Amino acid sequence: MIEKNQTWELVERPQNRKVIGVKWVYKTKLNSDGSVNKYKARLVVKGYAQIWGVDYSKTFAPVARLDTIRLHLAIAVKRNWKIYQLDVKSAFLNGVLEEKIYVEHPEGFEVKGAEGRVYKLKKALYGLKQAPRAWYNKIDTYLQNLKFEKSLSESTLYVKKEMDSTMILSMYFDDLLVTGDNKVQVEKLKGDLQKVFEMTDLGEMSYFLGMEVQ
Repeated sequence: MIEKNQTWELVERPQNRKVIGVKWVYKTKLNSDGSVNKYKARLVVKGYAQIWGVDYSKTFAPVARLDTIRLHLAIAVKRNWKIYQLDVKSAFLNGVLEEKIYVEHPEGFEVKGAEGRVYKLKKALYGLKQAPRAWYNKIDTYLQNLKFEKSLSESTLYVKKEMDSTMILSMYFDDLLVTGDNKVQVEKLKGDLQKVFEMTDLGEMSYFLGMEVQ
């Protein structure tokens, strides 16, 4: 995924900039019955070594309030709209960095003949202090280019109205909830998102439909 997103490039080691280390984080994902689903390895930057004003500045990224998610679901149920859930894979790797950040070679993946060189990050890696903000800025810009209007009171809630069609999108980190009254437009949106971001379509959340909204 790092290579697919063109996350970094191999460059000469800078003379006047600190090079940050990286490490592997391993996780075993289990099924509901306790059996092994898959083994995961994630490359993480040692963000604690970053220096404010040099390697990062702003780090804040908005997170959807649960009340907003509840309201989104309530509107969909009341209007009998289908609800779709999308999960963005390795979301932070999509965030474009503004700062110049250099990292060491990952353990076990050193490039032969380039031991003295380092990687310059073009996009974020997990562990960077500004990674959440970079991801939010990326998808926020993309959604607004698709003519979605961002809520003034909730920065993770987007609405798009075209003719007689309405779509609502809520974002919670790397999970997206999409609803709307036009299935064709919703499917088009899902297709547009798939072209830019690697994601898993978790399908329709049909079990919400038919619930009575108080």
